[in-house]
Amino acid sequence: MIFKRVGEGRPYPAHALKPRDWAKIPPRQVRIDQLITTKDTLHLAALLDEDSTFYGDLFAHVVQWRGDLYLEDGLHRALRAALHQRNILHARVHEMGD
Repeated sequence: MIFKRVGEGRPYPAHALKPRDWAKIPPRQVRIDQLITTKDTLHLAALLDEDSTFYGDLFAHVVQWRGDLYLEDGLHRALRAALHQRNILHARVHEMGD
């Protein structure tokens, strides 16, 4: 299994972070097999597009909540890394309290 679990939606409360807020969080390494996805649909064209991060953040966005890591943005990056047999993803991790 690539991910810890495939989820549907965000179980954590809304955080209201804007792209500028995410950019202030330094990226760190996270294990792909510890991530729970918040999307269960993949767009193959986006996965295969070499320029898919051209206009967005280079790092995935992960929310840490109640001990779990939720992949909020970056599903395609994570799958691309897994296809290259990497088990680590560089991500910006926002730690939420209860």
